[in-house]
Amino acid sequence: MSRIPDILKKHEADLLREWMQAQMAAVTRRADLIKESELRRQSAEFLNLLQIAAQTGDHTNIQSQAYAPLRDFLSEVSRSRVKQGFTPTETAAFVFSFKQPLFAHLSTELGNDAKALAEETWAATQLLDRLGLFTTEIYQKNREEIIQRQQQEMLELSTPVVKLWEGVVALPLIGTLDSARTQIVMEALLQRIVDTGSQIAIIDITGVPTVDTLVAQHLLKTITAARLMGAECIISGIRPQIAQTIVHLGVNLADVTTKANLSDAFALALARMGMGVRSLAKRSQESPSEK
Repeated sequence: MSRIPDILKKHEADLLREWMQAQMAAVTRRADLIKESELRRQSAEFLNLLQIAAQTGDHTNIQSQAYAPLRDFLSEVSRSRVKQGFTPTETAAFVFSFKQPLFAHLSTELGNDAKALAEETWAATQLLDRLGLFTTEIYQKNREEIIQRQQQEMLELSTPVVKLWEGVVALPLIGTLDSARTQIVMEALLQRIVDTGSQIAIIDITGVPTVDTLVAQHLLKTITAARLMGAECIISGIRPQIAQTIVHLGVNLADVTTKANLSDAFALALARMGMGVRSLAKRSQESPSEK
């Protein structure tokens, strides 16, 4: 039988005190991110859950049911430290730093039995290594989820659909179009067309650095989807370089209206709706019959 559960229970107070001292003196200590009182609370809870798990189950298998509360606790610690700004190393150090006080007490208790000391030290090393790696894995998983969520939010923010006039909306694109962003662009544009009842949608690609075959296909998909909703599309921001690239790629935009800039596209949209923009200065010089 392992002596680790008995040592954890017998020296719980000393282990917590020595562990806190080690953590406070460690180079991975982040006093700017977590208060000492919170660190002490987490350390005490970890030590308590570890003691319970080691006494009720196989301390070499952290995936057993006995270790479920400890795994849940470490998962919560990892999630909170991702949000607080800890690095993976700093997060894993929370568990690994417990080796020092635990090994010291193992040495005190089993110093006269070299074989038992070696076996218990190896068992403790395996246990804490598994718990530390588990903490790192949860940290990585949570950080990836946060990054994906932030990327999704940035994509949504980077595709605003603006109402320019009654019946006219504009979608200014900035950056490269890929499959994921095209889907968001389509959904945002189609929803805005439905909400405003617009007949014309202007897609401005002034901020798109390059247009290749894939980008052109994504544009055509967006235009087709808008047409199915009953809206005509105009592409603005066609620079000379982009025009040459489109011709070179052989992309067929023959049935798509294009303009060099957004103002020309807007003027065309107004004209197709039977409206226009006139100068007030020129209007004041017109005769009553011309007005």
